[in-house]
Amino acid sequence: MAVTSPPGVRPPRWVFLDQPPAGWRRWSPLAVWATLGAAAAYVLTFNPTQPGPLGPCTWHLLFGIDGPTCGGTRMFYYLIHGNLIEAARHHLAALVGMLYGLYALAAWSGGWLFGRRIPLWRPGRRAIAIYVAAFLLYAVVLRNLPWAPFSWFYVADPILGR
Repeated sequence: MAVTSPPGVRPPRWVFLDQPPAGWRRWSPLAVWATLGAAAAYVLTFNPTQPGPLGPCTWHLLFGIDGPTCGGTRMFYYLIHGNLIEAARHHLAALVGMLYGLYALAAWSGGWLFGRRIPLWRPGRRAIAIYVAAFLLYAVVLRNLPWAPFSWFYVADPILGR
């Protein structure tokens, strides 16, 4: 059942996923879970906190500072090991986004597996723009400031050592 609104009325921010889609889209949650499982298997096999097959972060290698994706794999490593403090230290903005993403995936999967109506907040353009701006401000500027409290977020690349 699609959520529709009369002309001129804004659609609700909360929607309920009450009927699974048909065709290949029905199996989409399974593909996302498989991808997350593969990422977790990779991170468990090749510890990103130690030198490994990927080498140093490209952004860090080119510019000498942490960039938008630097620390994301290490954040995921600490997250799947249950160490939220280190996960937040390695990439706080990505951790916040990941928590929303995991809830959205759980809501999607719950509707897919059990046919249960689970509320899901769909952020508007303004909320997305605020998150993206905060993400970039944190990832490119605040993490690279050399004084406290921002220096806590700087993590040296395990391969480059800087």
